[in-house]
Amino acid sequence: GGVMTVLIPMNTPIPYRKCETFTTASDYQTEVEIHVLQGERPLAKDNKSLGKFYLTGIPPAPRGVPKIEVCFDIDVDGILHVTAKDLGTGKEQSIRVQASSGLTQEEIERMIKEAQMHEEEDKRKKELIEAKNQLDQHVYNLEKVLKESRDKLPSDVISEAEKTIEEAKKVFASSQDINEVRSMTEKVLEVAGKVGSHLYQGTGKTGEGGDVIEGKPM
Repeated sequence: GGVMTVLIPMNTPIPYRKCETFTTASDYQTEVEIHVLQGERPLAKDNKSLGKFYLTGIPPAPRGVPKIEVCFDIDVDGILHVTAKDLGTGKEQSIRVQASSGLTQEEIERMIKEAQMHEEEDKRKKELIEAKNQLDQHVYNLEKVLKESRDKLPSDVISEAEKTIEEAKKVFASSQDINEVRSMTEKVLEVAGKVGSHLYQGTGKTGEGGDVIEGKPM
């Protein structure tokens, strides 16, 4: 979504090592880009690029399933080693960033001032991206349930869900209004609740499913 994840905060004593686990953003994604940045702004595009590399050969899987461990390791000389490893296959790629590749003290001071000047604007942009990411995830979940359980749902529920999904995708693609995005997210969740209720009602009909077990309080 364009938001930078901070692994090594400014003024961190070195040597230092930090790892974090990420995942894929799309179904059956077989590679991920690791973009190494330096700066104080929350959005990746507003910071300095130190380098990028790709981890390829990830087995195709639904989004969110692969686990990619990214480690930042900065040594006493200020040299940064970044490693990305697919925990499922053990495949690994890395990049080495020389200390001289980073920002000068003058550039750091300028970027800190810019971050302070744009703090409110950056906060709004970050919140919008995060809200859109939430909307996207809920739409993905609803689409998945609809695809897997279509034959168990009445036509009016399917129609409402499909219409809501289409509307939500338009909001995700074009809206810059966080309230509109959040409102759309609530609508998607409401429809998802209806879908879930119908599915549970379907599995709870008399004569269907497993045996009924009667229990006594202990």
